[in-house]
Amino acid sequence: MRVLAVDPGLTRCGVGVVATGQGSTLQIVTVGVIRTSADLPLHERLHELRVELDAVFERTQPDAVAVERMFARHDVSTIMGTAQASAVPMLAAAERGLPLGLHTPSEVKAAVTGNGRADKAQVTTMVTRILGLEVAPRPADAADALALAICHHWRGGGLARRGAGTDGASTAPAAVAYRQAAAAAARRSRSASKTYRDALGAASQSAPATRPANRGVRP
Repeated sequence: MRVLAVDPGLTRCGVGVVATGQGSTLQIVTVGVIRTSADLPLHERLHELRVELDAVFERTQPDAVAVERMFARHDVSTIMGTAQASAVPMLAAAERGLPLGLHTPSEVKAAVTGNGRADKAQVTTMVTRILGLEVAPRPADAADALALAICHHWRGGGLARRGAGTDGASTAPAAVAYRQAAAAAARRSRSASKTYRDALGAASQSAPATRPANRGVRP
């Protein structure tokens, strides 16, 4: 299953395609950012976005589409542009008869990191780990699009799983990946602490012994 995910925006629109690999793994197909100039009229910017997205659809042949669900914010001008841009991949999905999933930012964060309030750095770190990337995706719009695709795989179909293991820990892929990442970080921290303690011990053993100064008072 291939999911084409779009983090909508007029200035920067993140696009990522993630597919199922062997077993329950996920692998990246492509990722990028579509940019349009603020100097262009709105309809021309939307047209440019549509042309670029059509090319990604034709090149990757996705089975489903995921778009970030809009939510109310105070910056009306920004939210309006984002809402207008989000209609483009929705229309493209409808024309191709592809299923469409809408996910809020908090849903995506919770699916990928296990924390609905995770910051962008945490999301990027987990996306890099889940997809087995050597380099973290940049800019943030690209990482957000990949996170959205992962979320749709796990929550909207594809690899969606629920339940808990015999120890009560969640077996959802995001939770498992998060625990593995935390465990690896803890091991690195313990190893660094041990190395530091060993170095201090070796230094203290090799240091020459010093004789206490004679502080007696001469008669």
